[in-house]
Amino acid sequence: MKQWISDYVRAEKAALDSIPTEGVTQLVDKLRDALKNDRQIFVFGNGGSAANASHFATDLGKGSSDKVGKSFRILSLNDNVSWMTALGNDYSYDDVFVRQLRNYGKAGDLVITMSVSGNSPNLVKAFEWAKQNGLRTVALVGAKRGRLAEISEQVIVVNDTHYGRVEDAHMGICHIACYAFMEQPDLAK
Repeated sequence: MKQWISDYVRAEKAALDSIPTEGVTQLVDKLRDALKNDRQIFVFGNGGSAANASHFATDLGKGSSDKVGKSFRILSLNDNVSWMTALGNDYSYDDVFVRQLRNYGKAGDLVITMSVSGNSPNLVKAFEWAKQNGLRTVALVGAKRGRLAEISEQVIVVNDTHYGRVEDAHMGICHIACYAFMEQPDLAK
């Protein structure tokens, strides 16, 4: 067991080391632009990535907003369970995010998703709609990259395919983005 844990930690460190600094810098710039221009930020994912999306929305919407003195308009599309289940039941699970974006999204808004595979049909469908309607898109993906990497304006790749390690690294990216504003509030000026 000790060896397995050591190997896991070593692989986790490698996944974290693969986080592209330039890509995260570009994400922070997009968040700053959204804040300055009063744009809505949408974030969503499936499974562990859904939990990461909710966590990110909380940290950016509360913690970062408190520190910079201006509110990030961020919404996790995973958090209205009754709406998601109504959309999934009445249309299909592939529509649970795109149908919400159709209600809320406007050209110039920012859409962020996290996906280890990069191929989740509901994420791809939402990003295709966002791209067609002038919303900015950022996909955090794993090493397989998937369809999201082909259609996103910006892609941040964690060089691993293990779901746990990639999801951990994606949350690390989200924390870096939030704490950039919490620890350097002048970024918002």
